[in-house]
Amino acid sequence: MIKVNDEFTKQFIKEEDLSKKIVEIHKMIHNKTGKGNDFLGWLSQPNISIQELERLKAASRKIRKESTVLVVIGIGGSYLGAKAGIELLTDPYKKDFEVIFAGYHMSDKMTSSLLSYLEDKDFSINVISKSGTTTEPAIAFRLFMNLLVKKYGKKADERIYITTDPKDGALRGIAISKNYPRFTIPKDIGGRFSVLTAVGLLPMAVAGIDIDEILNGAKKAYKDLLNEHNSAYDYAALRYKLYKAGKDIEILVSYDPRFEYLKKWWIQLFGESEGKDGKGLYVSNATFSTDLHSLGQMIQDGKRNLFETVIKVKEEEKDTIIPYSENNLDGLNYLEGKALSEINNKAFLGTLIAHNEGNVPNIIIEIEKVDAYNFGYLVYFFFKAVAMSAYLLDVNPFNQPGVEEYKRNMFALLGKKGYEDLANELKKKLK
Repeated sequence: MIKVNDEFTKQFIKEEDLSKKIVEIHKMIHNKTGKGNDFLGWLSQPNISIQELERLKAASRKIRKESTVLVVIGIGGSYLGAKAGIELLTDPYKKDFEVIFAGYHMSDKMTSSLLSYLEDKDFSINVISKSGTTTEPAIAFRLFMNLLVKKYGKKADERIYITTDPKDGALRGIAISKNYPRFTIPKDIGGRFSVLTAVGLLPMAVAGIDIDEILNGAKKAYKDLLNEHNSAYDYAALRYKLYKAGKDIEILVSYDPRFEYLKKWWIQLFGESEGKDGKGLYVSNATFSTDLHSLGQMIQDGKRNLFETVIKVKEEEKDTIIPYSENNLDGLNYLEGKALSEINNKAFLGTLIAHNEGNVPNIIIEIEKVDAYNFGYLVYFFFKAVAMSAYLLDVNPFNQPGVEEYKRNMFALLGKKGYEDLANELKKKLK
């Protein structure tokens, strides 16, 4: 169960009854009649068959038995969701198995360093792409496959796992020709909505996360958010009202660094879903109290066009207790016996009051605890919220036409066949 607290937003928004509009959009979502309705496959839970789930679990066991590292190759939604789950749900200092992500950048130094690191490691790769021709992951696949062949010869094929389109695409063709194990990215689910499919579940299973619990959390969220009055729509409505009031920058805040990649995944989910037709909130993120020592001044006293959405964990661990110091040179004996989580909570409350009095609205999203079940619940909560939020703005939540522009230019500048005219235009602009 997720609670959305609007107490620290009320003074900033006009009272506007959106209930009729929300009911209409809810029906549009569930009847699949709105823009982009052919990409609503995520709406029902689970998105994966029992047979594929069992195959996926068997593959994860095989990978862990044969390797000490899994290299996951993908970009955007093909890696952010899985990395979010792994960063949030595994101990960063007690990893018995490494899951490393590649193919989401074209840094020569980062790539060559990883290739060197893997030379004396037993590793497998999971390539995630609907088409298999997206430049960044396609380059990475070629490079890491080359290293696999160098290390394992003909047995290299046994260490390659493909997650791709069920019917089309170059990657599917490669997988069939080589008889690589294949998992499905459903045709009706876009990349940023794919974390609860094999895209996210295989890497998370290999990392040792209980993926059944992730799916159970998502199933519960599906049931809880099934009617037209729910917390995900409350969040979407608050965002919309703040946007209409001139608050067009949203900062997603956590008080725990483990949420870093969940926030990056959220940025793609909302930014790519809403940023169209000259509309949409600019989405950013911060980790407090860390970023209060850099962004805190801007948030407190800068331009008043932003608001914060804070992920608050109800049940915090209380493992670290502040000890007594005989000389008290740091003046911290007043904290003796307090848990670090309690101090962190007071930082949250103090910041909440300060920022609110500095005219920064705060939406508080409270989750029960940090575990696989609540991760699955939160992911589905954001799915439902972004669909409502984008439709309130009257944009298609499920396409991303603007993403293609840079690709066309890059292809032309690299000399790809068919882009010659564009290449000539771009070269003139770069003179």
